[in-house]
Formats: sequence, C-alpha cells, structure tokens
Amino acid sequence: MSAAQMKPADPPRASSEPANAAPRAGFGSLLGHPLAKPLLALATLLLLDLIFIPGFFTLELRDGHLYGPLVDIVNRAAPLMLAALGMTLVIATRGIDISVGAVVALSGTMAAMLIGGTMVVNNGVPEYVANTPMALALAAALGAAVLCGAWNGVLVAGLKLQPIVATLILMVAGRGLAQLLTDGQIVTVYYQPFFFLGSGYLLGLPFALWIVAAVLLVVGLLLKKTALGLFIQAVGINPVAARLAGVRTATLIFFVYVFCSACAGLAGLMIASNIKSADANNAGLLLELDAILAVTLGGTSLAGGKFSLAGSMIGALIIQTLTYTIYSLGVPPEVNMVVKSIVVFAVCLSQSSSFKKLWKGRA
Repeated sequence: MSAAQMKPADPPRASSEPANAAPRAGFGSLLGHPLAKPLLALATLLLLDLIFIPGFFTLELRDGHLYGPLVDIVNRAAPLMLAALGMTLVIATRGIDISVGAVVALSGTMAAMLIGGTMVVNNGVPEYVANTPMALALAAALGAAVLCGAWNGVLVAGLKLQPIVATLILMVAGRGLAQLLTDGQIVTVYYQPFFFLGSGYLLGLPFALWIVAAVLLVVGLLLKKTALGLFIQAVGINPVAARLAGVRTATLIFFVYVFCSACAGLAGLMIASNIKSADANNAGLLLELDAILAVTLGGTSLAGGKFSLAGSMIGALIIQTLTYTIYSLGVPPEVNMVVKSIVVFAVCLSQSSSFKKLWKGRA
C-alpha cells in the first residue's frame, strides 16, 4: 500500500485539532464580551491596590455596619453611578449633557436651603427641626432637577440645538442660579434625618447603594421588558430611519434628558447629605466629565446606539477606585486629572475606526 493511500486513514491528528480549538474559541468569546475590558481594567486596579495598599480588602463589622476601603469606594461612587446612568441613555441617543454638575449643585442647594435646621427644646432636650418638611424639600429639589432636564430636552428635541450647546447654557446658568440662591456661601444643614440619605446604612450597607440599585433595577427592567431599549438604540443608530419607522424620536430624546437631570438631582441630594451642607461653587464640579468617562469606559459608543447600563456602573467604579488609589499612594491630586486625560485619550482611540484599521494593518 502506498503512502498516498495511507494518509487519509490517519485519525489522530484530525481528531485532536477540533478538541484544541474549542477552548481557544471559548476563551476568545469570553474576551469578546462587552463587559470584559472594563472588568479587566477594574480587576487590574484592585490587584495594584492589593499589592501596594495594606489592608485594602479588609472588611470590619461595627454596630451592624460594614466598614473598609471597598465599602468607601462604592459609597463614594454612588453619586457618580447615578449620573452615569442618566448619561448612558443620553449618549445612546447621540447626545451629551454637560450640565450634570450644575444640576447637582442646584438640587443640593435647594434641599439644603429648604431643610436647614432650627434648634428647639423638646421636653428639655435641644434638637434641630427642619424648616420645611423633608419630603417636601426633597420633592422640590428633584422637581427643580426635572425642570432642568425638561429645559435641555426642549432645546435639543424641540428646537434642534446641538446637545453640547444646549446643555452648555444650563451648565453656566444652573450653577450661577445656585450661587445666587446662596449668595456664594456654603449652606449648612443641621437636620439629622437628612444625613441618612448620603451617609446612612441599611442592612449593613450604605443606603446610597440601595438607591442606586433601585434606580438601576427599574431602568433595567424598563429597557429589557419594554420596547424602550430598542427605541433608544434605534434613535442612536439612525434617528431619521427611527422616525420614519414610527418612533417618536423627539419625545424619546426629551425623556432621556429629563431622566439624566433627575439622576443628577438625586446625586446632588446624596452629596449634600453626605457633607451635611450645600456648596454651590464646588458641588458636582466636573462630575459631568467623570460621568461621560464612566459611560465610555463601560462600552457605550459615543456615536450612539450601543449602550450598557452595567458597563457604566463598572466604569464609575473604575474612576472611583483610580481616585482612591492615587490618594492612598500619596500621589499629588493633580496627577488624577492627568491620568483621567490619558484614559479618555485611550478610550477615544479604541472607538476610532481609522485607528483600528491602522492598528490591524500594522499587526
């Protein structure tokens, strides 16, 4: 029998190749998951913290509350998570909202001014009472945030202004209004129940995390169980085609700007509650930039259409973990801005089709 006749009957090599290829395909598909890159970035930061920061993963239970660096990170990241949630839907529709920080300042200022705190003596015990019922004050602050979002929505969806120009107006006017209300001064809150919103604990975890989880759950269900998510994606991919297909694009865009400002208003209440005051000059300063960075780190496309709520949450944790790491290592705070700019540059390159083609061509 010749060698040519024996070659097709040789089984070992043919049977071994598919077995080896399967694990490679599975690993490749795992790395191709939309959340793989942000999770890998977060894991890398946590690994660096484990190596260079002693006791980073230490958790302590005191008075039924969990304490530790990890808890501090997620607690501090809660306002950014809320802002990133709203920003995700805006960017998914090809928009942008740079007025988030101003809405944070305005919402926190209104709540602090309405609640305040006046000392009274009750049965011989001095205590502070709210100047306005807290529920009413919180509703008024959130209502102001919703009105800000409606203003942005009318300018973008109704008057067809460029989103960055429309929200730039509120970015300047909103913070200016907050400064006028406080006369440029810090407004201190003395009413104890208000502090629970930003620094209280529920079932051992910070209460702010429960708020973020509730908002994320509601929005996630709306996007998954209704056609809302599909409509947002359609508007982001091609707004003209979406409108011709029957989608009310103007109404949808108006809604996402209102939702973004509502999330920013809630974040402003958290920040004011956490620091027990409202600082119209600095509250929420540059928060909109961190929110945009968190959204893009999570895999949402700046070109619209593709978005991920879970990815935005991971992106917010990456930013807060990075900030914590820089401060804990004793690096000057100014370096934080430089690192963020490098991250922004890298994210923009990763989403550039021209850069991808150039990289693949050289590879």
